[in-house]
Amino acid sequence: MPHKTSAWPLSLVYVGLVVYASLYPFADWRDQGPLPWGFLVAPWPHYWTAFDLLSNVLGYAPLGFLLALGALRTGQGSRAVLLATVAGGALSLLMETLQGYLSSRVPSNIDFLLNLGGAWLGAVTSTLLEKLGAIDRWIRFRGRWFVPESRGALVLLALWPFALLFPAAVPLGLGQVFERVEAGLAELLLDTPFLEWLPLRAVELQPLVPGAEMACVLLGALIPCLLGFSVIPSLGRRAGFVLAVLLAAMGATLLSATLSYGPVHAWAWFSQPVQAGLVLAVALALLLLRVPARVCAALLLLVLGLYLVLINQAPASPYFAHNLQIWEQGRFIRFHGLAQWLGWLWPYAVLLYVLVRVWGLSSLDRAAPKIRE
Repeated sequence: MPHKTSAWPLSLVYVGLVVYASLYPFADWRDQGPLPWGFLVAPWPHYWTAFDLLSNVLGYAPLGFLLALGALRTGQGSRAVLLATVAGGALSLLMETLQGYLSSRVPSNIDFLLNLGGAWLGAVTSTLLEKLGAIDRWIRFRGRWFVPESRGALVLLALWPFALLFPAAVPLGLGQVFERVEAGLAELLLDTPFLEWLPLRAVELQPLVPGAEMACVLLGALIPCLLGFSVIPSLGRRAGFVLAVLLAAMGATLLSATLSYGPVHAWAWFSQPVQAGLVLAVALALLLLRVPARVCAALLLLVLGLYLVLINQAPASPYFAHNLQIWEQGRFIRFHGLAQWLGWLWPYAVLLYVLVRVWGLSSLDRAAPKIRE
């Protein structure tokens, strides 16, 4: 059974990233007149920096790379560079045009050309790697490691370390949305008779006790392991994947703490409950190495439910927003709140994916009927 390429879903995710970054903060829209694309014939900007040039090129290069890779994997190799460049240029043109309606953004012809060049550069890089055999080596690697129907899990696993970059109240604490949803509903229903229908909590959320924090860390580390087990049939490769999850969890959390709170507090999150949770997660994952893939998916549903209940009983840190504002490097991972949205939504995306796999895709068992030694 051939593997479906992960380039297409990853490119869609990246398009969402570009749209979010280009149109943030999505407020103060205005009408600039009959020619929203007039920036194309405007004079060159007088003020620019090397960072502006580099960021515009590098911002669209991954998009061109993914689009060209998707075209190469679907038999359109002769047109891969052209299709990726045109698609990237069309997206850039749309974003620059829409920026003309935002009071806080300025459309620029040089930005458009740099974005177009970035998409072309990424597409050319993809085709060069294909000619050098790197894409074929990745295909063989993926064939050895993963079952054919694995692209959804691979996309979610690739996004997991980035979701950890936005600091949470509990390390590895993704999906903590209860307080924000509650506040958002209250604001939405304000001055309406439906506000009385909103249930109120009797007491405020309290910080988690060490045992509950340890459980959240344990489950938070176990979730990507089980997700990987659902698409990795080999026993040995599952064990290596557990080690990769542990390193990714510690590396992303360490980077997040360093950039958000400063190098002095880089290891402040690594408390005894966190250490115990990580050790127990690794031990439990190793005990589950021989469990069939479909059983791992079912266990993942159970673990996700328990995890989301626990993590949403923890209050948001009152020091978090203040620290991000005063620590300049924290803006690197904030990225207009996009990393925070990713941290909020990632567990629910996994939940939706696993439900589809368990209920709608019987090919999971056919592709990996048993664990290979």
